[in-house]
Order: sequence, then structure tokens, then C-alpha cells
Amino acid sequence: MMNDSQGDFTVDDVSPGAHAHGFGTTADGRNFAFRVRGKTLHLEVYRADMVDAVPSSTDLEAVAETDVTDVDLCDERSIVAAVRDLAPTARPVDPTHSPDTTLIRSLWGRLGGS
Repeated sequence: MMNDSQGDFTVDDVSPGAHAHGFGTTADGRNFAFRVRGKTLHLEVYRADMVDAVPSSTDLEAVAETDVTDVDLCDERSIVAAVRDLAPTARPVDPTHSPDTTLIRSLWGRLGGS
């Protein structure tokens, strides 16, 4: 677990590499998950009042994306910094949009959720 000195932003799990992914908690207490696909870091922020440990598409509240060409995907600290900087830019999702959260649900389920 990596805590950030700015508030209670926490990354509970991070797997570095070309397909980096992980999850944690934002400074305001909401769960999030992230993954890298190609050259893009995708961040999903979930509702604060989630009932289940593993989020579903109905729990998705906000999303953000950024380019990772300047992020060292082999360094956990670099990944965590990129996610920390991206989290405040997350925008609310369109309620009619139903993203594919299968990868995140699978990852969270294997790691026991939180």
C-alpha cells in the first residue's frame, strides 16, 4: 500500500509494467481502479456508498484518461503519481453509458476487493 502525503489518497495495489493496473482510495474516500491500455491510463472512480466489495457498472461515478508516454510504467512511484494527478480530473459518467468493467471486476475479485 502506498500512501500519499496529500490527504488520504491511497493506492492499495499497483502492478507495474506495460499493462500496469491497480486500485485504491481517493482523498475523499471513494474507491478507484486504473489500468493502462496502449499509451493511455484509464481511471474509474466509484460511488462512495457502494454496497458490494467488487464494483459493477452501476457503481461507476467518474472516469479520466491521460497519455502515459512520460510515465515510467516500470516504476510504482511514477504510476502512483500519474494516478494521483489524474484523479482530480475525473469527470462524471453519462448515466446512459455502460462501460465494460469486466477487467476491473476480475482484478478486484482475485485480489479480494476492499
